[in-house]
Amino acid sequence: MELDLSPKLSKKIYGGEGGSYHSWNPSELPMLKEGDIGAAKLSLNKHGFALPRYSDSSKVAYVLQGGGVAGIVLPEQEEKVIAIKKGDAIALPFGVVTWWYNKQDTELTVLFLGETSKAHKRGEFTDFHLTGANGIFTGFTTEFVGRAWDLPEEIVKTLVNNQPYNGIVKLDESHNMPEPKKEHRDGMVGLGADLVRLNGKAMCSPGFSCDSALQVTYIVRGSGRVQVVGVDGKRVLDTTVKAGNLFIVPRFFVVSKIADDEGLEWFSIISTPNPVFTHLAGKTSVWKALSPQVLEAAFKVPTEIEQQFRSKRTSDEIFFPPPN
Repeated sequence: MELDLSPKLSKKIYGGEGGSYHSWNPSELPMLKEGDIGAAKLSLNKHGFALPRYSDSSKVAYVLQGGGVAGIVLPEQEEKVIAIKKGDAIALPFGVVTWWYNKQDTELTVLFLGETSKAHKRGEFTDFHLTGANGIFTGFTTEFVGRAWDLPEEIVKTLVNNQPYNGIVKLDESHNMPEPKKEHRDGMVGLGADLVRLNGKAMCSPGFSCDSALQVTYIVRGSGRVQVVGVDGKRVLDTTVKAGNLFIVPRFFVVSKIADDEGLEWFSIISTPNPVFTHLAGKTSVWKALSPQVLEAAFKVPTEIEQQFRSKRTSDEIFFPPPN
């Protein structure tokens, strides 16, 4: 059965006045399950607060838009409170508890991508909330909660029942959240995945990952065309992409993009720590490395055609301007 590589938008799972949580479903984007990749997106309005939770998957959080504050508690460690901004990437290992807060006017948007081979469902994240309508507290009886925290029953009932919302709430302006500490940011936040911007009508060279990595692409802004070529030279994707689309290129398949008039901006995330790419056009392309005699034989063309082919794209790396 052929895989469906067509780009998909995320779907809202829950949310309210404080913001919303969206995810991509492997039933609609089969490459998620095929590659054991989970993908989700958190959007917080001003004073939006994503309640504390942990996940069944290790993941990386990429800040796509805005800024805010994140709380991170690694197993058996103290809480770290860090300021986050567009372009940041935060590694979240198994079992880490996180919360997210936006005190700015601009919406805070965070993209989560991670590996789901040990998850409850392949290709999906399952979050476990500590509080809220579906929080851990609500599952235990008041007896167990009272015994565990040495609390009277009336306090237990307050803890369990006072937060009626699911996952995301909007806090009152008067509520003081912890302030981020600069020293907490050290070692927690790094540069994000490659953020690529193409000007209008520009092109990104055809290329492939040559170390068996999957390439996950999230379109941040603009629109454009994408083509992917796979086994036996078959074009397996030829479509238009727009902001919010996510698609995954299988291992060793070749992908190229051309921006529309307004340009195209995307995050390119690779499923291996140190990805290696081979490009098929531009001055660093594999064609430039091959000898003329090999190219003439491979294409079955005379020397003058090979020379014309080789003489092009001698200064451009992998991004090509619009045609004259």
